[in-house]
Amino acid sequence: MAKILIVEDEETIRVGLKYYLEAESFEVVETDTAKDAINEIDNVDLVLLDINLPDMDGYQVFEQIKKIKDVPIIFLTANDLEISIVRGLDMGADDYITKPFKARELISRIKNVLRRSAKGNDSVITIKDVKIDMKQAKVFKNGVDVMLTALEYKILLILALNPNVVFSREKILADIWDVNEAYVNDNTLTVYIKRIREKIENNPNEPEIIETVRGVGYKVGGPC
Repeated sequence: MAKILIVEDEETIRVGLKYYLEAESFEVVETDTAKDAINEIDNVDLVLLDINLPDMDGYQVFEQIKKIKDVPIIFLTANDLEISIVRGLDMGADDYITKPFKARELISRIKNVLRRSAKGNDSVITIKDVKIDMKQAKVFKNGVDVMLTALEYKILLILALNPNVVFSREKILADIWDVNEAYVNDNTLTVYIKRIREKIENNPNEPEIIETVRGVGYKVGGPC
């Protein structure tokens, strides 16, 4: 299995992460400083990187790591403000997760990032006239950059990475929010889907990319 580096200054979080990851048969290395993280980077397959570290800003650590090795990085953050999320994605982070998070959610995201990484240069998903560039965390329609918010992008990416798989509304909510889903109602998701369709569909009223599966949820068709 993959070897994962945890860079987190809170010991209780590190211990918990190590427990869950080893239970999934991952090999784990842990550190609480940027300096040690940079020294370990050659030997790992993925990094869980806290943004708030005692000796260096997490974004700076990200840049230092990428100069050494193009390894997948998932940000751990206590700040779920959209501007912080967008900054991390714009830098090239593979994903982010806000604290406190659920173990199953974190494991799912790690596995998704490792699968994408294993595909090497295959980092662009094409669906009709829409392209999703995962390295840039950007979406293009007919070659024109589509300005999606971080959450809109995540919803679209979750569906696009699993073509022809029907996602229930509950599953989508669980995958995009790291807090109790009770804080998010169906109307919120409906609004986000509507906004995404307005930006990527030729006719939002007759969607061909994000399809509604009546009584179940949503799906995206296979690449074409």
